[in-house]
Amino acid sequence: MRNFLCLLFASLTVLAQTPQNLRETYTKYEFKIPMRDGKRLHTAVYVPKDSARTYPFLMQRTPYSCSPYGIENYPQRLGPSEEFVKSGYIFVCQDVRGRYESEGTFVEMRPHGGALSESTDTYDTVDWLIKNVKGNNGKAGILGISYPGFYAAAAIPGAHPALVAASPQAPMIDLFRGDDSFHNGAFMLAANFGFYRFFYEHKQPQTPSAERNAGFQFGTPDHYAFYLGMGALANSNEKYFHFENPYWTANLKHTSYDEFWKSRSLEPHIHDTTPAILAVGGWFDAEDLQGPLRLFRAATAHQPKAPVTLVMGPWVHGGWARGDGSTLDPVRFDVKTGEFFREKIQFPFFEHFLKGKGEWKPPAAWVFATGSNEWHSYDVWPPQGSQKKTLYFQPGGKLGFEAPPEPAAFDSYISDPAKPVPFSSVVASGVPRTYMVDDQRHASARPDVLTYQTEPLEEAITIGGPLDVHLFASTSGTDSDWVVKLIDVYPADAPDPTPNPTNVRMGGYQQLLRGEPFRGRFYKSMEKPEALPANQFVKIEYVMPDVFHTFKRGHRIMVQVQSSWFPLVDRNPQKFVPNIPDARTEDFIKATQRIARQVGMASGLDVTVVR
Repeated sequence: MRNFLCLLFASLTVLAQTPQNLRETYTKYEFKIPMRDGKRLHTAVYVPKDSARTYPFLMQRTPYSCSPYGIENYPQRLGPSEEFVKSGYIFVCQDVRGRYESEGTFVEMRPHGGALSESTDTYDTVDWLIKNVKGNNGKAGILGISYPGFYAAAAIPGAHPALVAASPQAPMIDLFRGDDSFHNGAFMLAANFGFYRFFYEHKQPQTPSAERNAGFQFGTPDHYAFYLGMGALANSNEKYFHFENPYWTANLKHTSYDEFWKSRSLEPHIHDTTPAILAVGGWFDAEDLQGPLRLFRAATAHQPKAPVTLVMGPWVHGGWARGDGSTLDPVRFDVKTGEFFREKIQFPFFEHFLKGKGEWKPPAAWVFATGSNEWHSYDVWPPQGSQKKTLYFQPGGKLGFEAPPEPAAFDSYISDPAKPVPFSSVVASGVPRTYMVDDQRHASARPDVLTYQTEPLEEAITIGGPLDVHLFASTSGTDSDWVVKLIDVYPADAPDPTPNPTNVRMGGYQQLLRGEPFRGRFYKSMEKPEALPANQFVKIEYVMPDVFHTFKRGHRIMVQVQSSWFPLVDRNPQKFVPNIPDARTEDFIKATQRIARQVGMASGLDVTVVR
């Protein structure tokens, strides 16, 4: 995940409840561990003072700093949860190459392969630790959330023999195909702007005290107004970044799936894996929902040598690492999902593979069904026996499993980049973690949003797995975005939550379950964008990340279609320009959008019905 809030809980040193005085039970060391090219990486190591037994290494590699620095300075907490400190581990935190106290040059999601990679740096680190830190049992594990999750995943290909367990949690696997930077070619504006205003290049080793990230002021709590006032995306460098952040500039330059992004994808390298893998993600993760799913599918499809397990719960980004996980704003899950994961899944996983304790006979997937609020385990994901069905758009804003009979029919709306559809129903500062379950009634009321819904369900229906979008769409412009959202509509008499500090009304609540944009210029290829033929229907097909949700009896299933989702996604000018970040103000035009719902061009959403 690339969001400043991640820094507050992405580090091993800030995740868990542990004994108050770590100095009494752990000795801290700091090493400059040499890599194969001679560069030295700053590494903090915390060793239990009880030397009567040996301990495994549990490590994290991070671009976010292994503070506090100095062997006399201890963090307030260690480990992913209290159980680990009580059980005894050698905790390791390493500043990755080119960040903070580590030497070398930092590369965002450094490409795998070649003489140097994050895999080789991890291999060299594990090898050095095993040989030089006393009291270890010869085994190591790695974990991390978000960017540290990427480093945990990057350690898997070509893993050191001693690295026997890895838990990439919300890992970035492919920045263009659904993680952080781009979703189906659409740039995730607000999250990336918020991240890169403080995540900048370190040209030499430095401590966090030397950072310069606190000075930026938006000038308004309404980021919709801020980004609209910024104008064309090209203005971002002129007004705010001043061409001083190469990482931000790279996102504005590489706007198709070119070699820059392909080389950074970990997915092609996740095969013949040797460590046991615990891939963890949240159904409501606004940043890296795709990462754990891609990792799981790649690893299980290519002859893993050790168990590969997927865990998906009702969490925001990193939500499994803190709190009890029983609620997400007004949405209640009635189960302490976070505690269950930490105590019954994560801790036993590492205890078994790093210490040989207990049995580890997991299912392929531990998944939490929202709506019915139940944990389920399956030998395959999606579950065997599931059935693919299509929810078709029908006349009068209806939605159903029957294909429309009309020989010629469509719905239309006018999309205006000057008045884009907001992604949140509240005045947003940044990207609220909870927008993934936000009430969509604000969108249903707009004339530039198409809304389709079923009748109230007579029986509950559970869907699980990816969602396949099939649109037959046209635009009067030459480019367009298409945003599709799956929504659970509560009955009018749904009870309000207790407590209810924001006075939310759940009667008729339109809970977002999944939403994804698609940039129309990529309707033929993500590598080679091209203009859309004006006023001609084209087929738009893409896959949205998995869901696992029960629509209860009396609820409705809703699908919405729109052409902007601002400022979560940057605005499409709706006039084809070779590179949208170079678009001028006059390139932004209104466009009439049409969605066909007729024989031979039946638009809809494919879902996998579990029961």
